Amino acid sequence: MSDARADGSPLADRFSKRTGITVAVGVLFVLLAGARLAFPDTIAGDLFAIVTDRTTLGAALRFAVPITLAALGGIFAEKSGVINIGLEGLLIISAFTAVYATDTIAGEGAATQAELWLGLLVGVVASTLLAGLFAVVCIEFRADQIIAGLAVWLIALGLAPFASQVVYDGPNTASVTTPATVTIPVLAEIPFFGALFDASPFVYLMFIAVGLSWYVLNRTAFGRHVRAAGENPKALDTAGVSVSRVRYAAVLLSGVLSGAGGGALALSIGQFTGNGATMVNGKGFIAIVTYLFGNYNPVGAFLSALLFAGLDALQFSLQTVGTGLPSSLVRVIPFVTVILVLALVGRTQIPEAAGDHYESGED
Repeated sequence: MSDARADGSPLADRFSKRTGITVAVGVLFVLLAGARLAFPDTIAGDLFAIVTDRTTLGAALRFAVPITLAALGGIFAEKSGVINIGLEGLLIISAFTAVYATDTIAGEGAATQAELWLGLLVGVVASTLLAGLFAVVCIEFRADQIIAGLAVWLIALGLAPFASQVVYDGPNTASVTTPATVTIPVLAEIPFFGALFDASPFVYLMFIAVGLSWYVLNRTAFGRHVRAAGENPKALDTAGVSVSRVRYAAVLLSGVLSGAGGGALALSIGQFTGNGATMVNGKGFIAIVTYLFGNYNPVGAFLSALLFAGLDALQFSLQTVGTGLPSSLVRVIPFVTVILVLALVGRTQIPEAAGDHYESGED
């Protein structure tokens, strides 16, 4: 069996591809470091300086928060057998609601940190309610999950800017207080990695959510039920566990996590922007890509989200420094890189019953 794996089995192929990507990244990093030392005033030298700057890591962590939290929600939903491509809509509705709630609670004065967290909680409730509606449509009425997910996105895409127009006379809300940075003395002074100890509280919320999600999925009875509902719902039903209840719980949890991501996104900036694709701007769809790339592992999804967020932070810095390349070309770097990585890494093992409806007693 070991010989077969070494001779080109899918597992060996996937391992070799991941190893190849890691080696390629390492070689690229060494080349950039050499270019920085030998040719400090070149684009390669500037690129290395940007990549190794602590502000780049700090920006990457901030950008990764909504993507990671939405990806965690998508993992729970899809692991249970419900494909929730409406994550974008959940991010949008929670982003607006969190800012509106914070602004309303604060009244005429500036919002306190406690009021910010209360606003985030209201955003989570709004996202969870929309996820609950999606769950009822898909589980109770057996609607097509892809179409229902698109409907969630389109509803939120229209509703949030409309509500902002009604309340604030424009697609953008008023500005609210942003959360205070959490700084850990001494550790925050470490070069590059010091950004981990001088960050928004939402970054630490993301770390906690990743750890808890991994633990719940892999070390609890609920996690085993979620995986069974997505892989073999008949066996779960035979064991006396309601498949529908597990799927409802998983989809609602996707609403909770996505709501935290959307609220964190808007409150970190202090405003909801409803122009065009809104401030969410495809992060829910990127979240789907990250958990597929991470093969439904919360830690893998986080690392994938951090990769995309890091590239996003990099393209912002490159536009600031100036490379001579068209800005439109620089902006697509994160998206092109993610597509290339997905193509190189290989296939993701999708849950066997993902997208399938199930009723107790079915054969």
